[in-house]
Amino acid sequence: MTSEQSKKTYALKGIGVSPGVVIGKAYLFDPLDSQISFYKLKRASSIPKEIQRFKKALKESEKQLLEVRDKLKKSRVTEPLYIIDVHVLILKDKKFSNRTVKYISRLGINAEWAVRLTLDHYKQIFEGVGDAYIRDRISDIQYVVQRILRNLSGEKKEIVLEIGGEVIVIASDLSPADTAQMKMDKVIGFATDIGGRTSHTAIVSRAMELPAVAGLGNITHLVKTGDEVIVDGISGMVIVNPYPEMIKRYEEKKLHYAAADDVYMKYAKLPAVTTDNYLVQVGGNIEFVEEIPSAITHGAEYIGLYRTEFMYISRHDLPSEEDHFNNYLQVVSAKDLLWSTIRTFDLGGDKLAPDQKHVKELNPQMGLRAIRFCLKEVELFKTQLRAIWRAGAVGKVKILFPMISGIEEIREAKKLMEETRQELLAQGAKIAAKMEIGAMIEVPAAVEIADQLAQEVDFFSIGTNDLTQYALAIDRANERLTYLSEPLHPAILRMIKRVVDAAHHAHIRVAMCGEMAGDPLYALILLGLQLDELSMNHLAIPRIKRVIREASVKESKLLLEKALTFNTATEVRAYVQDYMTKRFPDEFQKEEDQALLTNNRKKPAGKINR
Repeated sequence: MTSEQSKKTYALKGIGVSPGVVIGKAYLFDPLDSQISFYKLKRASSIPKEIQRFKKALKESEKQLLEVRDKLKKSRVTEPLYIIDVHVLILKDKKFSNRTVKYISRLGINAEWAVRLTLDHYKQIFEGVGDAYIRDRISDIQYVVQRILRNLSGEKKEIVLEIGGEVIVIASDLSPADTAQMKMDKVIGFATDIGGRTSHTAIVSRAMELPAVAGLGNITHLVKTGDEVIVDGISGMVIVNPYPEMIKRYEEKKLHYAAADDVYMKYAKLPAVTTDNYLVQVGGNIEFVEEIPSAITHGAEYIGLYRTEFMYISRHDLPSEEDHFNNYLQVVSAKDLLWSTIRTFDLGGDKLAPDQKHVKELNPQMGLRAIRFCLKEVELFKTQLRAIWRAGAVGKVKILFPMISGIEEIREAKKLMEETRQELLAQGAKIAAKMEIGAMIEVPAAVEIADQLAQEVDFFSIGTNDLTQYALAIDRANERLTYLSEPLHPAILRMIKRVVDAAHHAHIRVAMCGEMAGDPLYALILLGLQLDELSMNHLAIPRIKRVIREASVKESKLLLEKALTFNTATEVRAYVQDYMTKRFPDEFQKEEDQALLTNNRKKPAGKINR
């Protein structure tokens, strides 16, 4: 038996963060390139010299990152440049450097050891945070630490993939600086231990349209450079050392996906109109302005959700009105978009503005966040409102308030909007003549009073991620409860129907901007509910348009009517899955390997026995 034949086959279940299937050789990425040593300083007199060595490494790291930022500007990688700025800010952060200096001084240890202790300190803080996005941001500090350690070790060369041929990069995680140094034309996919849909690896892989799976746990411990690897960014599966039959099946899936992708893109620029002439407007959800060109290419007719809290949590100071305005200007100036919906910041709980103190909350998702936080931090809120009014003078803007649970919140938010409008007019500023106001429906209380809320706003936007979480009492970040998070739960379907009925009765439009909107499995159900707009990850737009254009409202209503007769989420899903598979066999092709891999779903990795 050869060494190749004796290799174990592992199946790992992670998070598909960029769709597609790729089969190739692994390249195990080591961000450090050198062995780091840790030791006690022999003499107290060595401490000042060690502190100077650390500070020199800080300056060298900053210089390198600024060079990387310049390189990124010239490259085709559309990773947001602000991430590099975040890393530079960490290097300049006094708390970070002072803590490291304190470790060197008090413990009498070398700079490398002190830097690692600082990282451990921040890790402990971040691990206690409930919000998944914030937990993922520890990776920013890790990237900075890795660069400092590399400079302390005297290893100054940048990371470049030297391996011949095309590779799948395997890493714990990757920073923009890492990918900037890679020969990206040789990279065909990514697989990482940590991260999710908001990680840097996810963002860059989607921007470059490379298949990627994150959150695999321990793939870096199971893979060696040169191993055969399959990355399935559609189902979130990674196969290490696949056997021949499996490679054959995934080759077929790869061809099927590629062919289907070509077919889907033919629908990108077409309207989502049914066979019986019901038009659904389809938009894109974005977090960064750099996503707009790809969103338009994939058929986004408008921006249905622009999340703005990243302007706060990605920096060490508060964004000014001009910072907001210049950012929104890039959004509203984009050609080929009917309008842009700017959601006011969803800060609070664990997502804090730079000058806000962290207050421990037992359940931050139900704490002081979103509109509640905005109405408490009025000046912070008004700064954003003024910028949105000004951006509205350049392009059509709608404003969306998150986590509305009562009439008082909407009325108070509208009052502040009017105050900022009057302030700007008094200054002679150019602002929007009018502004459509929307309420996010993501709290059960908002569903109950949807008929009253509809009298206060111009449109609704249903956030199914949080609505499902709150309605079913499921922490969506809790991996042990993901099996209960079911958008087809009868309670969720009835809630959506109630909201749509209330909106249409009041003659206002209703949109959906949660993940449910971008899943083809739910397309006919949502069509049957007669939503006016669906906004989603832009990669999903062509597929959704294709399904809608091949369906009718009449059949969708019948499907919905039947689905609502079932008592359990399991029954509803089974019926809808069966219907959609028969109705669109090419779209919902059953995965042959799914049954094979089912037993590995609850484990970070599983050996496949043959």
